[in-house]
Amino acid sequence: MMPHALAPIIRPMRRADLDAVVQVQAACYPPSMQEAAPVMLARLEAAGDTCVVAQDHAGVCGYLFAYPGRPGAVTPLGACFDILAGADMLYLHDLAVAPRLHGRGVAGALVAHLLALASAQGFASSALVSVQDSAGFWTARGYRAAFLDCPAARAALDTYPGSAQYMKRALTGPGAPLPSC
Repeated sequence: MMPHALAPIIRPMRRADLDAVVQVQAACYPPSMQEAAPVMLARLEAAGDTCVVAQDHAGVCGYLFAYPGRPGAVTPLGACFDILAGADMLYLHDLAVAPRLHGRGVAGALVAHLLALASAQGFASSALVSVQDSAGFWTARGYRAAFLDCPAARAALDTYPGSAQYMKRALTGPGAPLPSC
């Protein structure tokens, strides 16, 4: 957990953050998983209300791209977001934290921030693609592996290298994790 006095602030992502976001991505993902800056900018422009950064004394140190989506849909690696009117699910697409802050709770704080926003806005669920052996991190936050019955979604999942897996969780109603102390 982050020491309180040194905790980065979480704020909406801005266009001016893009270079720093690209640098954090490069430090966290292998080249085969890095997404182009123009795609990231298009995502920010499409879903700016659900894209956030963590910032500390040294600048942007983490980010999370997300957007309103639909259950069972997967954004392919390197693709723009498909924003749907009336969507009731928050799709978390890309989370990364600079290595200098690994293990300090920044990733969890970014996720908690957006899930609280999604719950407040009435989203029923959240989903994501777990990559780089991160399923344990997501399971600790209430996500569970889920089967994709749509061939297009399975094809999109296959664009991620390694053992990527689709995961989802309820935000409201039965099955929603209870808040912890």
